[in-house]
Amino acid sequence: MTIKITTPNGGADSLDFGCAQTAIVATVTGTEVSSGEGKLELKTTTGGTSATKMTIAANGDATFTGDVSIASLNGGQLAGNRNRIINGNMMIDQRNTGAAYTLTGDSQYNVDRFKGRTYGGSGRFSAQQVTDAPDGFLKSLKVTVTTTNTSGTYGYSLEQQLEGLNIIDFNFGSASAKTYTMSFWVKASIAGTYTCANRTLGGGASCVFTYTIDSVNTWEKKTFTFPANTGFTTGTDNGIGLICDFGFGPQTSKLTSTLGAWQSGNYLFNSGQVDLMATSGATFYITGVQLERGSVATPFEHRGYGTELALCQRYYQQYGPHGNTMVGDGVTYNSTTAHRWGFELPVVMRVAPTGVLSGTCGLWNGASIGGSAVLGTNYTKPEMVQYDMTCNSGLINTTGLRMSMYLNTGTFTASAEL
Repeated sequence: MTIKITTPNGGADSLDFGCAQTAIVATVTGTEVSSGEGKLELKTTTGGTSATKMTIAANGDATFTGDVSIASLNGGQLAGNRNRIINGNMMIDQRNTGAAYTLTGDSQYNVDRFKGRTYGGSGRFSAQQVTDAPDGFLKSLKVTVTTTNTSGTYGYSLEQQLEGLNIIDFNFGSASAKTYTMSFWVKASIAGTYTCANRTLGGGASCVFTYTIDSVNTWEKKTFTFPANTGFTTGTDNGIGLICDFGFGPQTSKLTSTLGAWQSGNYLFNSGQVDLMATSGATFYITGVQLERGSVATPFEHRGYGTELALCQRYYQQYGPHGNTMVGDGVTYNSTTAHRWGFELPVVMRVAPTGVLSGTCGLWNGASIGGSAVLGTNYTKPEMVQYDMTCNSGLINTTGLRMSMYLNTGTFTASAEL
């Protein structure tokens, strides 16, 4: 077997491995352009017939003509579920279906799995799923400042909390901890420095990066590799394992000048960053958020819409409003009371969810609708919801008669958010 390397200027070196049956030739050939860019080809020659098996182009793209056997991709699994962020392309919006929602306080969700943080501040911003997105994406999450508040005592960010069960293989707090990479697309109406921070359970440890938005209102991709967290443990159950924040309003008590390294303490911001909350109408967009093991940011993992929705429904499910729609089953006790209304959930939730009725909901068992339905005693489990219920008079007063809940302009939601 012979390995031969030929340079663009015609020089050549050969290594002979003493095998006559097959010659393997690695050839570096110059392109036809004057820049001298080239490519690397791996060829096999058998019986006088040469065939190209691998080509590496000048831009780094590799093409193989045969099967490829590799142990891992970027230090992790080969394919599927590389991205630990849920709804990173902002496609799922069960709560608002694309309508703008202005926060009225801290820790309020907008698109699924992303929530706005105000940390007690009086500043307010709206969050909305919009169709302004970079190539390859359909949706993004848009933040618009509606009530200004010069940051200092309070801070402002978008946040996703990752379940501990989903990052077990990161091995936080051990000698075998893994590096991981965060990538996302972002644009804003104010150029300058912003922060991306990760924290462990309870904010016990933090790692903060800064990044620069170079041009206003222009989509830019940002990438950071977080070092292995060998020193600080975190949750590894169905509670919080990792907290990811994208900061746009710095809070003095959470400022740090230590960047790109894990440290003890609850830090999210940097003193040199933009204070978006000081400008009314200022905007911040984000999409394509991906967090994956290893030190390389691979292309965004576009999971199927149904798959992404199911991942979101582990934490939140919404039913209605649907005009003249019945949901769930129970049994009538009297004209104003029903027992054990509920249904099996399509996705098992993280914990037994909290149910909420809003809008116009009633109970029905074959006659008129008993309005103003109210949830009573709770028997829910992660895989099902079940409640005793009351309503205005209207149910047929027959014990044991089957009943359902009537959703008109109302909704029933089940939440198991972190």
